[in-house]
Parts: sequence; C-alpha cells; structure tokens
Amino acid sequence: MRCSSYCTADSYSIDDLAKFLRSEGLDPKFYNDVIHVRKDGEDTGKDIFYFPYGCVIFWGTDEEEDNQFIESLKPFESSPLANNTQDGCVFQLGSETIINEEDDEIILESHDPLIKLSLSHGLSQSVKLTAFEESIGRTIEKTRHLPRELAMMGKISLSRQKLSKKIGALFAERNSINLHSDILDTPEFFWRRPRYEPYYHMAAEYMDIKTRLDILNKRLDVIHELYDILSNELKHAHSSRLEWIIIWLIVSEVIMHVLKDFLKWI
Repeated sequence: MRCSSYCTADSYSIDDLAKFLRSEGLDPKFYNDVIHVRKDGEDTGKDIFYFPYGCVIFWGTDEEEDNQFIESLKPFESSPLANNTQDGCVFQLGSETIINEEDDEIILESHDPLIKLSLSHGLSQSVKLTAFEESIGRTIEKTRHLPRELAMMGKISLSRQKLSKKIGALFAERNSINLHSDILDTPEFFWRRPRYEPYYHMAAEYMDIKTRLDILNKRLDVIHELYDILSNELKHAHSSRLEWIIIWLIVSEVIMHVLKDFLKWI
C-alpha cells in the first residue's frame, strides 16, 4: 500500500478544515493541532493526517484519492505553494514496526492510528523541510551573481530601489524559515505519549531530518551573508550619495563666494 506525503501551503486553517470534513460525512479527530481522518471504515487502513503547517499525509489511498483530498484543501490554505512538494513510500503489516530503508518500505505492527501519526510527524517534517530547501535554493540562485559582481566591479549594478527589494526578499526568506523552526523540533504530541516517540525518531532518522536541517541552517547562513553584503552595499550607496551632496554644496558655496567677492556679480 502507498504512503504519500505532501506540502501544499504555508499553513492550513485547521478549525475550518475540520468543519468541512464533518460536512463531508467524515469524523475528524484532533491530536493536539493535527487532524486525523479514517476513510472508508476501520479495517481499510486508509488514514489521512492534516498538519497545520501545510502538510498532509495519506496512508493506504491511491493517487486519485490523494488528488481529490488535496483539491478540497484549497479553500483552507494560507499562502499555497506554486508547486506541491511530494514524497512517498510503501507500507504493509508485519510483526513489528520497522522501516526498511533499502526498499523504501514501512512495516507496521497494526493500523493503530497513533503509530501512523507518530511516523507521520517525521514524514510531514521531511516534506516541509523539502519545501524550505527548494525555496532557499531558488532564493540563493537568484542572488548568487551579486557577490561575484561586487568582487569584479566593486559595486552592484542595481538601483537603490531594486537593491532594497532584494534585501527585503532575503530578509523575508530568512525570517520565514526562522519562524517555522519549531516545526522541525520534537512535537508536543509526544510529551504526554512518550511510548510513541520512538516511532517518530524512526521516521526522522529514515528521512535524514537532522542532517538535512544542518544543511538548511548552513544555507540560511549563506542567505544571512548575502543580506549583510547587500545591506552594506546599500549603506555605501547612501553614504556616497550624501558625500556627493556635500561636495556639490561646498562647490556651490565656493562659486557663490567667487562671484560675490571677486567678480562682484552678486
């Protein structure tokens, strides 16, 4: 059976989404701020978990069902992504819950929704992290020529307005990731259910969350350096403008003095 992970938006309006699911004849259950829906009865193994930070995990559904549910999410999305981030693997029942990394397969001891939820926390963090990685990659790609241009020409060939926009975009990107950094911590769900926490760590290790988070932080450092470079360039441009204003004022004063004292024109 399939297990699919999607990140479709910055966040979901969870309460409104729960009302919608009830109106569709489903029975949404809350686990902290995560919604769980079991589709087509208890024995089908079809479970869906909606995470408030814009991720949804499907267990046992086919691709068509995934698309239908994702389409129904659109009214409840805040800042939807231009392209959904997606990942997937397969799962089946077995004697114990393990992850076979070589075959990209999850073995479940049962269809216990809390086991699936515990694993889903790691899977959703992974797909959210992918969205962050792609966003940061695009930002770095758009600005990577600027330090090289500064090194070769001694200045950046952008107007003050465009330079300010670049700085604003870099700051917004870095701030967005920092505001969401708590998403990638161990969820509060496990504070009261510690026996399920090993399943979460199993999924987090399977998806290399820690290693990827370290790389993400290094890329954030790159954005921070770019922000500093552009900020300094903007300050330099502003200082240069003030210097030229002062120079022209001095020149004007000298000209006025010459015209008045020597040529008697004034």
